Amino acid sequence: MPGLGDCASNERIQVDLHVHTRYSTDALSTPQEVISAVQHRGLGAIAVTDHNAIAGAFELQRMAPFRVIVGEEILTSEGEIIGLFLKEHIPEGLTPATTASRIREQGGLVYIPHPFDLYRDSRLNETALMAILGQVDVLEVLNARVTLPAHNERAGEFASEHGLLRGAGSDAHTPFEIGQAYVEMPAFADKASFVQALATCHVGGGLSLPHVHLFSTWAKLQKRGGA
Repeated sequence: MPGLGDCASNERIQVDLHVHTRYSTDALSTPQEVISAVQHRGLGAIAVTDHNAIAGAFELQRMAPFRVIVGEEILTSEGEIIGLFLKEHIPEGLTPATTASRIREQGGLVYIPHPFDLYRDSRLNETALMAILGQVDVLEVLNARVTLPAHNERAGEFASEHGLLRGAGSDAHTPFEIGQAYVEMPAFADKASFVQALATCHVGGGLSLPHVHLFSTWAKLQKRGGA
């Protein structure tokens, strides 16, 4: 797995590109809890990527004293795709190609999360990934919630084989997971400078303990019970 590398700028920040809040069905983290966790870990920015929801990202963007990328983890007809730098919500259930097109129509980036996590039914299947490969901007090569390191390693190999930008994120569904995986990169101001910075840097962090998935199950039960 790649380690931290030197970036093109003297000012480097750590960015967690995959964070969930209470707006996801399987998370309970409030915006203030997310902000506190980001500050505690010393991150310079995060991407908020709630499941099929975008309101939490906008809320955090208004509140946070650090940069927040508005994202959404969208469940397509063949698995999940993340849109980054979004302006509007994208509905679930569309085809991968249509979803990727909707992301790009907004000027967003198509980010594929946990592409080779064989234990995750929500992953975008490889046939679908290959079909939209020309629309993919970033591939997640380190997802902290992946069970086996080999699945992240395969993602890294795939990104190298196809010349894709490399992303990393905690996939945090609780505040204490935030920053477990991240990209270290030059500070950025917008999508264009983000892409330029991401192209020069590497990823850092590691895997969360497997028990973090229990918190997601607990969150679902809490919400179903009306809590």
